[in-house]
Amino acid sequence: MRAGTAWAYGLLGLPLAFAALPVYVHVPRFYSETTGLSLAMLGGILLAARVLDAFIDPWLGWWADRLPRRRMLALALVPFALGFVALLNPMTEWAVAWLTASLLLTYLGFSAATVAYQAWGADVGSDSADRTRLTAAREGFGLAGVVLAAALPGMLSSDLSTGTARLAWILPPLLLLAAWVAFARVGAGQPPPPPVEAPLSSLRRALADASFRRLLVVFVVNGIAAAIPATLFLFFVADVIGVASASGPLLVLYFAAGATSLPLWVRLAERIGRVRAWGLAMALAVLAFGGAGLLGRDDLAGFAFICLASGLVLGADLALPAAIAADLGERQGQPGACFGLWNLAAKLNLALAAGLALPLLGALGYEPGSGTGLSALSAAYAVVPLMFKLAAGALLWRWRDQLEVRS
Repeated sequence: MRAGTAWAYGLLGLPLAFAALPVYVHVPRFYSETTGLSLAMLGGILLAARVLDAFIDPWLGWWADRLPRRRMLALALVPFALGFVALLNPMTEWAVAWLTASLLLTYLGFSAATVAYQAWGADVGSDSADRTRLTAAREGFGLAGVVLAAALPGMLSSDLSTGTARLAWILPPLLLLAAWVAFARVGAGQPPPPPVEAPLSSLRRALADASFRRLLVVFVVNGIAAAIPATLFLFFVADVIGVASASGPLLVLYFAAGATSLPLWVRLAERIGRVRAWGLAMALAVLAFGGAGLLGRDDLAGFAFICLASGLVLGADLALPAAIAADLGERQGQPGACFGLWNLAAKLNLALAAGLALPLLGALGYEPGSGTGLSALSAAYAVVPLMFKLAAGALLWRWRDQLEVRS
């Protein structure tokens, strides 16, 4: 496979990543400031919309195994772009209904596009090495998209909420350009024959694969460890570190470090195996993030170092498990169904982080900007994720031999 193919395929990951950072990091604080919705209401809406969206992913995966991947991808990009623009330009008098409807539209388009995009990459790759490179390209451009989405609000306006609203209008032209390059430069690949099962039978067959089932468990536990600090990041920077204006540069630092590290993790995985490389990344993440709970007011330099060190291991989390999932999907002959379940797990992680952490913090007395409940915020941001990361590492080590798949 030519290097240009991987780059052209991966480019579409950049605008698709806009749905990650703004929704999980910017939307809670953005809607709290611009519409006055409470944390409990925001957490409830985010949880309900994400859970509903997550449970349609397996069915989208089933369809992705029956429709031309690129046609499904192109159709899905339309509601994704429309919903994203609406999401970041709310009508305050109908804030609850507007947030709910725009989230659902964004999620529907994004989910269908993502499942088709991932399955397309599994088809284009001819072996494990190709699929790892395609996954790394997709996630690398995705990180670039996240960095761009993190930096643009501050560049577009001195007021973060105004800049976040303007961010929405950057997405449609970027999406159009990236889709044109991908469709023009990347072939359809060799998809497996469409399975004949009904949706539930197809999903049961995916889950009957013990290796895929164990990979999902590790992915879920590890994902919760990442989703909780992602949801609480802006609150932690503003109220614990006390430098809200640094949130954008810190996010850029974190994701830029992740993008820089991706090629290193791919090369390491080729030498020692993807599972062992991923396990090493988990151990390094625990060491890097371990001091976050000790930080306090004006500890900006210390937190910046933690963001840098944590970002350097992010590349492994993004590229390696998804590449293993692509191999398992091709082995089953239904990568769409496997990635439908994969995305279901990823979204449930984020839904639980937003839907449980935000209301719980409110119940423990934390109020954004008030200076109360900061110990609860620090514990939720810095201590709880470490427990999940350690559990994920233990499970990965236990199942390491079953999860090292090569084709």
